[in-house]
Formats: sequence, structure tokens, C-alpha cells
Amino acid sequence: MKYVRLSLSLPPETRNPMHQFVVDHEGYEASYLLRGNDIDEEVRTLLFYVDGHPIAPYREALEATEHILEYAISTCPGESFYLYVRDRLSETGRSIVDAVTAAELVGVSPVAFRADGTMALTLVGPGETVQRSVEAVPDGIAVDVREVGEYASHRFEPAAALTDRQFEAVAAAVDCGYYDEPRGGSTAEVAEALDCSPGTAAEHLRKAEARVMGRLVEGDGPADPARADSRNP
Repeated sequence: MKYVRLSLSLPPETRNPMHQFVVDHEGYEASYLLRGNDIDEEVRTLLFYVDGHPIAPYREALEATEHILEYAISTCPGESFYLYVRDRLSETGRSIVDAVTAAELVGVSPVAFRADGTMALTLVGPGETVQRSVEAVPDGIAVDVREVGEYASHRFEPAAALTDRQFEAVAAAVDCGYYDEPRGGSTAEVAEALDCSPGTAAEHLRKAEARVMGRLVEGDGPADPARADSRNP
């Protein structure tokens, strides 16, 4: 079983209005579709994690979007929030869903709607099916194949807790030796890699660590020591 990571570049006129809001407003990095259910052919319920602030203008945009039937917001620490929404699927959204269904692929959460206007998603299926994923994307949407490989769920679960920027910060920290023992890198080096201030880099790392550790505590607890030892002889 294979997976493929795709980045789709949607023209502004075809984007969901709330994705366009993220593109147009400072302080918003991305919104992440975590779960979704179809009520019927037209209406669906969705759960998003939105990395951005302030909430007030986002709420105003929700109120002004015609196809949104109902929503609820739950705030989180660190300038982010969860969004429940019941809405009608847009024409572009329907075409993407239909394309994935026709190609017999399965989408893996989260789906990221980024501030640069792109939509990032991971699809899973048999090798020959994954190869058809690019062909399945509707006309007018540019496709960038970011990664293809053998699917293993553990490759995605920790990263799913992080925003794109937090993942980039953690990757830069690992590369520079920030997590080595003894520590070989600094937040200044992470900041240089991200082209941001050391304070911002430190904040990205703090949030990333909090989310990953929170998932660990809420999950199955510590790993089997024997398995850990086998990985670290």
C-alpha cells in the first residue's frame, strides 16, 4: 500500500471563502481539516483546527459565507481554535471529492489549507491507484507531488498534531542538533533556517513540543522499554 502527498494550487476564485480568508489575513497560518461526515449529497459536517488569530474577523467571515449553515468555535491556548461547521459542499470541493473517490483513494487527515493558497493532502491506496492520483485532480488546479512511499501510519500521526510552521521548526531543530545530548544547536540557528526571530522560533518549538507531549500523555502512555532498547542498542 502506497501513499502520495500532494500540494494543490487553487486559483483564488475557486478557493473556499474561509481558505481565502486565511490567505488574505495576517496572523493566520493555516486551517486543518481533521474530520468530516457527509449528511447527504449536499451537506456535510467538518471539524477544523485553525492556526491563527484574532477570532473575531474569522467569525464575521463565517457569518457572511452563504454555504455555511451552522458553526461553533472552541478556543485553544496559543492563538488557535477548533471549528465545527455544517456546510454545503462547493463546486470545487465536490470536484476534488469526486476525483479522489473515482480514483479509489483514501484521504488521510489532516488536510491543510495554507496561507500561501495551497491545499496539502495525503492519499493512500494500492500502488497502481496512487499513480493515478495526479490524473484525478480536476482541470485548472496545479498539482505538485511532494512525496511518494510505502504507507505506515506512524509516519503521519505525530506530524498531524503540528502546523506546517511548527513541523518546519522541529525539523530545523533536529538538523542543527538542538535536541542532541549535549545540545549542539540553538534557537538562533532554528530562527535562521526559518527566516524569523529567535523568539518566534522558540515559540514554534514550545507549541510543537506541547502538542506532541500532550498526544503522548493522552494516548497509550510510554513505549515498551524492550522495543525502545531494540531501536537504541
